[in-house]
Amino acid sequence: MKLCYFNDYRLGVVKGDQVVDITDAVKDIPHLHAADLIIGLIKRWDSYRAKVAKAAEGKGVALSGVRLRAPVPRPGNIDCMAVNYMEDGTLKEKPMINAFHKASNAIIGDGDTMMLPDVPAGVFEGEAELALVIGKRATRVPAADAMTYIFGYTGFIDGSARGLPPPGNVFFQMKSRDSFAPTGPWIVTADEIADPQNLGITLTNNGAVMQKFNTNDMAHQIPRCIEWLSSIHTLEPGDIVATGTNHRGLNPFMDGDKIELTIEKVGTLHFNVKDEHKRTWARITRLQHKDSGKDGPHTPQTAGKYAAK
Repeated sequence: MKLCYFNDYRLGVVKGDQVVDITDAVKDIPHLHAADLIIGLIKRWDSYRAKVAKAAEGKGVALSGVRLRAPVPRPGNIDCMAVNYMEDGTLKEKPMINAFHKASNAIIGDGDTMMLPDVPAGVFEGEAELALVIGKRATRVPAADAMTYIFGYTGFIDGSARGLPPPGNVFFQMKSRDSFAPTGPWIVTADEIADPQNLGITLTNNGAVMQKFNTNDMAHQIPRCIEWLSSIHTLEPGDIVATGTNHRGLNPFMDGDKIELTIEKVGTLHFNVKDEHKRTWARITRLQHKDSGKDGPHTPQTAGKYAAK
């Protein structure tokens, strides 16, 4: 089943090119705001699933005529796995397992806009990632049981303002900016994806393919990620775990860019990029920059505010 939020935070089930409003079937679930209803539904999925399936038999409306929202607009936690791909098998050793928190109100949804802030970043990037939506409370979960704690899957972009100068926690400043967590377009429930460890991921920027990789290249696979994260803090229903990216295709995000993230069996997330300061970089990937023999991890800024003079 594909669950989404649309328009004024109505809950829907996506069926082909239609969405069926199922809000009334679950409105008795306690919630403070419409944007929180999905978390209540996830917590009670076993008892509400049949009711949702019945409601989804109703008449739908065209997906093209609605505004999709982030499928989990207000998760309690966003945990992002760091350096969790073998980079197409080019890394000689498996990286140590690592992760970081991202502010939950950085989330935006399908069709929304990532706003590049007025800070002297070396480059702005967005990392294409498969995200897990946690289905039940998870504390010190063994890897053997970890997959049973997944409610579903969605697309996720880990936005970054790289190269910020001190003071302060530079990593926090880099990752937790407003709008730096595009998510969606919906949640595909876990039963729909037999093998999440073999999904193609493609990111295009203005129609050009920049990232293209498979989840089978993860350094630490999904069960191990859940095991490790839940040994540090309890994961709650509706929490998001972003599973990492292949960095070789990372590329500068600039004003006017139209980004599409497509994950096999999940769907396509669309969003735009806006930069009031019109900063520019060469339109190349990290791998292309490295192969050019130039210094630094990414191409330098070429124009706009903060460009070197």
